[in-house]
Order: sequence, then C-alpha cells, then structure tokens
Amino acid sequence: MNDHDQAIRELLEGSRVIAVVGLSADEEKASNRVARYLQSKGYRIIPVNPGYEEVLGEKAYKTLSEVPERVDIVDVFMRSEKVLPVVEEAVKLGPKAIWLQLGIVNEQARLLAEQNNVGFVMDKCVKQEYARLFGEE
Repeated sequence: MNDHDQAIRELLEGSRVIAVVGLSADEEKASNRVARYLQSKGYRIIPVNPGYEEVLGEKAYKTLSEVPERVDIVDVFMRSEKVLPVVEEAVKLGPKAIWLQLGIVNEQARLLAEQNNVGFVMDKCVKQEYARLFGEE
C-alpha cells in the first residue's frame, strides 16, 4: 500500500461523521448511492442540500455552517466550478478532510484546504476507495 492509499485508509478508519454536500434524495443519483453505502458501513451521514428537509432518514441542512456537530469529512458532489465557496465554508469547520468526488477537480480549493491544514482528496469516489482499501462491496 502506498502512502496516499495509507493516508486515505487512516482517514476513513478514523472518521465517523460525513457531511455530504449536494446529497440528493433521488436513489438513482451517485450522491445518494454513495451516502447509502457509507451509512451501511457505519458512518453517520449529514445531508447538506437546501432542497430537502430530510434525506436517508437524516435532517438535511441548507449549508455546512448550519450543521450543529463536528464533521470528520466533507464529501462534495457539485460541479468543479461551484466547489470553491463550499470549501471556503468547510475549512471553517475544521474537518479532517474535504473530499471532492470522482470527476470534480478544483486546484484553488485544494490550495485553500492545504493552507488551512485540512486534508484534501480530489477526483476520487469515497465508495470506490472504501471498497478497494477495505476489500468490501
């Protein structure tokens, strides 16, 4: 296992609460499938989406700033060009990491996270990484 894989494995092992920004109630959407998978692995999912009151049995919040508890990972499902304001908000919460899902790339967001000593994963699916690193489906 390389250092990057080890760091991601340790992040996932040491985390329990994941705020999912852009989580959809639509079961066909990737955000919903990933969040359901993470719930099945014991993570507490906090939906962040102004369009919903509740998703996957959890109260949804309009913004990250409204989340009343400590968040370990902020998992982002948004277009690359919309990510920076979310990352600006996320670093204020001091999570262990900000995770941009597969296909989401924003170098400004990465720099901002690094400048604030927040771990950063970009262009990777947390569900795929979990399954790969822990040998589970």
